[in-house]
Amino acid sequence: MSREKEITIYDIARELDLSAATVSRGLKDHPAINKHTKKKIADLAHKLGYRSNTFASNLRRQRTNTIGVIVHELNSHFITSVLAGIEKVTTEANYDLIIGHSSETYKKEAANAMNLFHKRVDGLIASLAYDTESLEHFEPFAKKGIPVMFFDRVFEEGEGTKVVINNQKAGYEATAHLVDQGCRKIAHVTANLKRNVYADRLKGYKQALIEHGLEYDESLVIINDLSEEASIEAAKQIMNMKPMPDGVFITNDFCAAVCIQTFKDAGVRVPEDIAVVGFNNDVISKIIQPKLTTINYPGIEMGEIVARNLINHLHGISNINLTNTIIIKSELIIRASSMKKNT
Repeated sequence: MSREKEITIYDIARELDLSAATVSRGLKDHPAINKHTKKKIADLAHKLGYRSNTFASNLRRQRTNTIGVIVHELNSHFITSVLAGIEKVTTEANYDLIIGHSSETYKKEAANAMNLFHKRVDGLIASLAYDTESLEHFEPFAKKGIPVMFFDRVFEEGEGTKVVINNQKAGYEATAHLVDQGCRKIAHVTANLKRNVYADRLKGYKQALIEHGLEYDESLVIINDLSEEASIEAAKQIMNMKPMPDGVFITNDFCAAVCIQTFKDAGVRVPEDIAVVGFNNDVISKIIQPKLTTINYPGIEMGEIVARNLINHLHGISNINLTNTIIIKSELIIRASSMKKNT
């Protein structure tokens, strides 16, 4: 089936015996065109199925009114919250979003960055994949003066504005809470330490142990990809430690929930035998039994802040190159999974 020819302002002009410039102004509700002519133009445009070619006019203005977003995963309550915050701000400012998903790989992240660059996005927001080791794939944006902002998973030494939480402080609070509940041998399950979020949470874990007079033991730190299989394996590893740890700080709620289930299936009681603290305040933390103590950090607000900073930069209201890091507050939410003192 052949595609119908796209209707242009020249078709409307020819039919109404007007100039193309008049039709163009009429469609934009220009005050120089009288109401009667505007109505004739609008009615015919509607009848013929005219669509304004915003892409072409945006290219002429060197603006596409689109913002690219690259996230490392989509099946996370935190990431969907951040996207909701970004979308709220960008919609109000009349920007469209194009979302790329790196599936935790540098290779896909770099391909997404290139794709968004060629789609001529006005700005880019990104959270880095597990194995990203440099920011070279974002250099084309810098060369063209296209602003890039990072959130949550960032390069600390990278330039530009970053929006993060204080992961070290959060890791410290999670571990200190376990010590406060009487735990003396605390394991830590985390992910790739190349990422600031995991490296900083580990720093907080170490700091809390040392400040509370407990020894840091590297053999109690398990690093994996936080998948279901890896989480089951981590729980088994912990149960095989002699003596078994009486507490564990896990850097992800899904992983923590799988560990709790694996402990329970093996007859290990939570929190009586082992207290568990997670991270992210994902929906699963309220569903698993016992409910999971976790760190909450506001994804929607993080998304709003990163988007607002980027749009203010695009509008010349502020300059993200003058800012460094914006830190959002996080908080420990205490639930039954860690409450040894109550048992």
